[in-house]
Amino acid sequence: MKDKKEIWRAVKFLLFSASAGIIEMGSFALLNELTHWSYWPCYLIALVLSVLWNFTLNRKFTFRSANNVPVAMLKVALYYAVFTPLSTVLGNWLVEGLGWNEYLVTALNMILNFVTEYLYDTFVVFRGSIDTNDVAQKANKKAR
Repeated sequence: MKDKKEIWRAVKFLLFSASAGIIEMGSFALLNELTHWSYWPCYLIALVLSVLWNFTLNRKFTFRSANNVPVAMLKVALYYAVFTPLSTVLGNWLVEGLGWNEYLVTALNMILNFVTEYLYDTFVVFRGSIDTNDVAQKANKKAR
């Protein structure tokens, strides 16, 4: 039962991350095509929009956590304090320095972000508070 629950949790994370990916790629494309800014500001703005969306949905429905929102957001901010500069600098170098396609680089960054953030959320951000919010409590009552 626990394995099935964790597989479903991973699937939900994947689906919400895909929706965040649509937001990220869509906002990146709009900024990239309409502003003609360099890679990094387009990527950075798109990343922030997708992070806010993804955090909100995954906290409520994937990890179903009742933990302190500011504390959880701070932990996520710490993850992004490392991920964002590394992915922005690397992405900018690949696009501006090596001439890689900016959409390919953004997609690669999104895949790397998906894998590392799922692990970080599971073992750091929501550790000890998974399945503690009102959504989880209602599901537990129905299961009984």
